[in-house]
Amino acid sequence: MNYLFKEDSRHLLNEVLSFSREKKVRLYIVGGFLRDYILKRSRVNPDIDFCLKKGSINFGRKLSAKIKAGFVVLDKEHGACRLVKKIKDKIYTLDFTDFRGKTLEEDLLHRDFTINTLALGLEEATGLREKTVLIDLYGAAEDLRKKIIRMVNKEAFDEDPLRILRAFSLSAVLGFKIDSTTLKLIRVKRNKLTAVSCERLREELFKIFDTERSYEHMVMMDKHKVLQVVIPEIELMRGITQGPYHHLDVLKHSFETIRQLENFLAENKFNRDINNYLNEELSSGRRRYALIKLGAFLHDIGKPQAKRRLKGRTMFHGHERIGSAITTVIARRLKLSNVEIDALRKMVFWHLRPGYLADNEEISARANFRYFRDTAKEGVSVLLLSLGDQRATRGRLTSEESRLTHEKVVISLIKEYFRRSKEKKLKRLVTGNDLMRKFKLPPSPLIGRILIHLEELQAIAKINSKQEALKAANIFLKKEG
Repeated sequence: MNYLFKEDSRHLLNEVLSFSREKKVRLYIVGGFLRDYILKRSRVNPDIDFCLKKGSINFGRKLSAKIKAGFVVLDKEHGACRLVKKIKDKIYTLDFTDFRGKTLEEDLLHRDFTINTLALGLEEATGLREKTVLIDLYGAAEDLRKKIIRMVNKEAFDEDPLRILRAFSLSAVLGFKIDSTTLKLIRVKRNKLTAVSCERLREELFKIFDTERSYEHMVMMDKHKVLQVVIPEIELMRGITQGPYHHLDVLKHSFETIRQLENFLAENKFNRDINNYLNEELSSGRRRYALIKLGAFLHDIGKPQAKRRLKGRTMFHGHERIGSAITTVIARRLKLSNVEIDALRKMVFWHLRPGYLADNEEISARANFRYFRDTAKEGVSVLLLSLGDQRATRGRLTSEESRLTHEKVVISLIKEYFRRSKEKKLKRLVTGNDLMRKFKLPPSPLIGRILIHLEELQAIAKINSKQEALKAANIFLKKEG
C-alpha cells in the first residue's frame, strides 16, 4: 500500500519502519489517517497515529534523535508521545501510544468511535509485506459508508470525556451523523466535560467553528445540553426577550447570527480578498475564519446584564462594553492568545458601529477614518459580524429597506478596507520629536494624542504639509489647555 503515502511521507515512514525493525518493535498505523484515506480526504500537514504493545515513550524519544524530529511526552502514565518533523513545506505529526489493553484488539476497543478503529501494520502500509488487508474489528468501514459516528463501547466517555465534544467536531468536519445511542449517552455524561482541560475543549470547539456547519452543530450541542457545560455563560442569554426589532431571544439570535454569517460567506466564497483575510492564521493554526464565528456567537452576551425598561421600551445600553468584558473572561479561560483575545474584544465592542454608520445618509470621511482606526485589523470581522447580526434581526419593526441599506454600507466598507490595505500608508507630516522641539513639550501621552489627531486630519485631506500639521497641532494644544 505504498500508494497511501506521497513521496515525502514514504521516505519518512520508511525511516520509522527501519528503526522499528532494528528495535524489533511491531508498529501499527491506527485511527484518523486510515479513516481519511478511505474517505479520500487529504491534509496539508499529515498527522499519523501509531500504536505498539508497550514502551512508546522510550521508542519515540530514540526515534526523534534518529530522524531529527521534535519530541514531547503527551501522557506519561498511559504511554503517549509526539514527534514533529518538518519536511520541505510540510509539518508531520507522528503520535505513538501504548496498547490500551494486552492486545491490538483490546486497544481498538478502547478508542473513541468506530470510524477511528481501523488499523494497519506499518510493514503492510509501506509495502514490505504483500498482504495489505486493513484490520477492521468493529465495523469502521460500514459506519464510514453510512456516515455515522458511533461510540465503540459504553465506557468511551468515562475513559476520556473530551470524546463528548469530539463527537460533534467530527460530525461537523466530516458531515457525518451522530447515532442516537451515542447522543443519549452524551446527554447523560455531559457534565464529565468539566474535568477536561480548557485547552483541549478549545481545540475541539475551534474544529467546529472552522467548518461551514458551525450553526447546526452549536444548536445540536445546545439541544443536548453540552454547550452550556463548555461555555456556562450562555445560560445568561437563554430566554432573554428583546424589543420589537427582534424576533428571537438573545441566545437564539446569537445562533441565528452564526447561521446568517455562514450564509453570507457561502455567497461570497469566491471573493479572494475576504477569503485571504479569513484564512489568516492568528495563533497555533487557528484561523480568523473560526474566531469570527465565536465572536458572532458572543456579540450580545452583555445584553442580559444591560437590560432595562425605560418608558415602556426595552433597552440594552452599554451591552457591547459588558459583552466585551465577559468575552475576555471566556477567551482567557479557553487559553486563547493575546492576538485572538484582542480581536474578539474588538468584534464584540464595536459590533454596533457599522449600524450607526448605516443610519447616516452619507458617511463622512472623518467617520470612515475613525471606524477603521478603532477596529484596526478587525475592520472586516466587525463588518461581517454586523451583517450577520442584521440579517438575524427580523422583528416587526425591522424593515427590508433598512436591512438592504445596512448591507450596502457594510459591503462598501469591506471594499474600502481592502482598498486601503493595498495602498501605501501615508508618511507622517511631523514626528513626535518635531512636536517636542516646536512646542517645548516633554515626552508624554499628549504627544501620541496629537499625532493621532494629525493622522486623522491628513487622512481626510485637511492638512497636506509639515507647516499645516504644526499649525493644527498648535490649535489642538490650545484646546487642550
